Amino acid sequence: MAEIKKLSVEKTIEKLRGADQRVSRDQRLEAKTDELNEEIRRMRAQRKRLDRRKQD
Repeated sequence: MAEIKKLSVEKTIEKLRGADQRVSRDQRLEAKTDELNEEIRRMRAQRKRLDRRKQD
């Protein structure tokens, strides 16, 4: 007969929280990436404006 391993409530909660932390870490990284992409877009637009100003 196969043995069934039972986890304590505390260990079960720790496992669930660990999964939540991974998700939130991924969400933080995604937010940081979005923020950096926005910064790059802003800097490119600024450079275009400066280049146009030099040509005039």
